[in-house]
Amino acid sequence: MSEKECTWEIDDNLTVVSSESDNAAEIGEAAEEAVSVEEEKETVEGSEEEIFLHMAGCLEGLLFLTGDDGISVEQAMDALGTDKEMTERLFDHLQKYYLNEERGIEIARFGSVYKFLSKAYVHEYAVKLFQISKEMRLSSAALETLAIIAYKQPVTRVEIEEIRGVGADVMLRKLEARGLIREDGRSEAPGRPILYSVTDEFLDAFQLLSLDELPELPKFASDQEGTDDLFGQ
Repeated sequence: MSEKECTWEIDDNLTVVSSESDNAAEIGEAAEEAVSVEEEKETVEGSEEEIFLHMAGCLEGLLFLTGDDGISVEQAMDALGTDKEMTERLFDHLQKYYLNEERGIEIARFGSVYKFLSKAYVHEYAVKLFQISKEMRLSSAALETLAIIAYKQPVTRVEIEEIRGVGADVMLRKLEARGLIREDGRSEAPGRPILYSVTDEFLDAFQLLSLDELPELPKFASDQEGTDDLFGQ
């Protein structure tokens, strides 16, 4: 095989020029084009990562908004417009993020439902924050919620909200942190919601020996059959 001839000449500017210069220029352009394609690829990948992180932030916001109810994979898929694989990746990303010990909350999974929970080490500080003394007055909303639980226990959050007509999620957390109520198993209703009952601290705070000392609820006449008292079943 004969070697390709390479000739040299001097141009008008007294610069030595090789016949390989054109080839070198072509190689340089090809390399430049390859670099450009690679940079474009990296830009696309970066955009995909930005989109993923944006959707993870949206899911984080939905978890916060749904509170104690939590959100299922199917609900998240419908809300975010993502497929199952992507949605599960988003949940996995957030769970790993909140595993960091510097975070005071975590994302727990119950069946197919995910929700925010405070970590165990936060509990002692929550008790101090909401510590109740005999001199501390409870709000009317807190007293209403306690009364419903005391008379109907064990009772679910949904049942409490149906009676009060307003959300009870935040109030239940405060009362539980203060030690006045506790989780008392789960209902057999769909979704197995948490049941709540009052504690011995509740009896002590209201100077009761037992719930038998609670005053009887007043009776109300009603045109609707089956309504005998204020918190009737």
